Amino acid sequence: MSQSCSFLFLIICLASHCVQGLFAPFGQAEFSYKRNNCKPIPDTLLLCHGIEYPNMRLPNLLGHENMKEVLQQAASWIPLIQKQCHRDTKKFLCSLFAPVCIDDLDETIQPCRSLCEQVKDSCAPVMKAFGFPWPDMLECSRFPQDNDLCIPPASGDHVLPATREAPKVCEACKAKDEDDNDIVENLCKNDFALKIKVKEIAYINGDTKIIPETKTKTIYKLKGVTERDLKKTVLWLKDGLQCTCDEMNDINAPYLVMGQKLDGELIITSVKRWQKGQREFKRITRSIRKLQC
Repeated sequence: MSQSCSFLFLIICLASHCVQGLFAPFGQAEFSYKRNNCKPIPDTLLLCHGIEYPNMRLPNLLGHENMKEVLQQAASWIPLIQKQCHRDTKKFLCSLFAPVCIDDLDETIQPCRSLCEQVKDSCAPVMKAFGFPWPDMLECSRFPQDNDLCIPPASGDHVLPATREAPKVCEACKAKDEDDNDIVENLCKNDFALKIKVKEIAYINGDTKIIPETKTKTIYKLKGVTERDLKKTVLWLKDGLQCTCDEMNDINAPYLVMGQKLDGELIITSVKRWQKGQREFKRITRSIRKLQC
């Protein structure tokens, strides 16, 4: 049976009880999978938007007991899908966060080991660049060897050419050609300009939360922002889960971030990777020294 047909076959097979009893619950033996645990996949589960089945099982394969917990944990993985490191990243992650569920079947269905391995090989280096190791909970040895009763990777012979639109780039991360006057104007219209290294990135309510390393922070401009505001600096990239920021794709690199203080929060309006010796940053440094707004 071809891999492109195996998922459809699996759903039919599950509905007819032909695999009942073959699967033990994933991970923790104390999981109790009972009938009627199927829940509609909510529109708010953006990680799995557009997945090819309507219902998911709770608890899921990661041990999340309720939808609130699923939504909170799943949001952090959306940027990995946006990176398009592998065509099956969404399929793999959704098989864990929102495993396919059929009302008449007690057992759960897992991703095949090869699906995990292919996604890991392509995406683990991307995660590493951001300072995140491939987590133990996604260790591929935990998943079953390939057969028609687990979710396989897409077959290369049956993959349609990608027709989806390129992901939206966050406004603050768009590359811009700026002369000295543009640089000064941008500095003047913002409340702060900082050179930082990133300590931590998180995602809250659709926004990207960035915590800088305090020891590597250089202050170039403060307006309406006090030193006290910067003691526990938290920067926000609004709607960061809805767009990509390739400009900030290396957690070990320094960045020049500019922004405004709005409702007590420091909102990023511009981010550039700081490359020492690059002509643009020599101009920025020169503009900062003679800054007169």
